[in-house]
Amino acid sequence: MPFSLIKSIKSTHRTPYNRLLHLIGLPIYFTGLALIAGYFLDLHTNPISGMTLWLVAIGLFLTGHKIEGNLRAMTLIILFKYLISRKVILSNQVRRPATEAKKTC
Repeated sequence: MPFSLIKSIKSTHRTPYNRLLHLIGLPIYFTGLALIAGYFLDLHTNPISGMTLWLVAIGLFLTGHKIEGNLRAMTLIILFKYLISRKVILSNQVRRPATEAKKTC
């Protein structure tokens, strides 16, 4: 059964508290990343403020997952599982024609 990224995200964000903390944290997260990127792009932004905002957002995300009881279901872990499953699916598709070619010989 293939790994579904959408189903996995929905199943790890069930409680309203976790969803609320993520809703608050997402704009803070992206603002922090934008400030950090702006510093490296010579846009005269403050990278310390960006890092602070980014860490606050991560704290909100962690708190939401802690409340829900699924701290190990962070987005990076979910994305890693998704990428691994895609790699397995792709490697099976590559191997399958090769093994079928051997059977015909």
